[in-house]
Amino acid sequence: MKTIKITLVVVAASIIFVACNDSQRDMAEKKIDNYEFFIDSVSREAANEAAENWEAIEANYQKMKTDVNNSIASVKENSGLQMEIDEATLKYETYKAKVIAEHEQMEAEKSKMKMRESLLGSHYTGGDMTFTWVNKDNILNVYQNFVNTVEKNKDTYSREDWDEIKLLYEAIDTRKNTVEKEGLTSSDNRKIAALKLKFAPMYTLNRMGAKSEENAQAKK
Repeated sequence: MKTIKITLVVVAASIIFVACNDSQRDMAEKKIDNYEFFIDSVSREAANEAAENWEAIEANYQKMKTDVNNSIASVKENSGLQMEIDEATLKYETYKAKVIAEHEQMEAEKSKMKMRESLLGSHYTGGDMTFTWVNKDNILNVYQNFVNTVEKNKDTYSREDWDEIKLLYEAIDTRKNTVEKEGLTSSDNRKIAALKLKFAPMYTLNRMGAKSEENAQAKK
């Protein structure tokens, strides 16, 4: 990220440095050099780091692109210059697609983690799916929070969300098999059984509805 910030400053200074008394072709060539330098520098950054500062990068890119396009407008026989611009632009657009894909993946991971935290409660901090933090003393609360949260948000979940919910639910059930051997009370076990009976049809019906809605949207 530091490299990108330095690049933005250097490029800005380079634009100002172009002498007013240079010929139009010389000025255009210098601006294209700056354009290529900027794109080369940005493209060397890791996509996840660039994604964090993408608005500034894109703003500078658009400004420089407009500047180089204007600089060759009045240059005769500018096809060679245009080719240089096009090649640099293609490199940037290819890199931009990679950054956007990385950003979307990061946002999807954040959304998944946020949903997991809402379903599993404040004790969930990520990690594997063994749920070793769930024990005989808190497992009823985990189920209760899980089912209550699903019920509250069932109309907003996508099909992919329901698939994630099922994955988490099955992981809790697997943990329950262990917890039962560690002294889970009969009272808590019965309450958990009631919550499971409540969850099962809610999951089936709403996931089916989410899938049908997605199929309907796809046909439009």
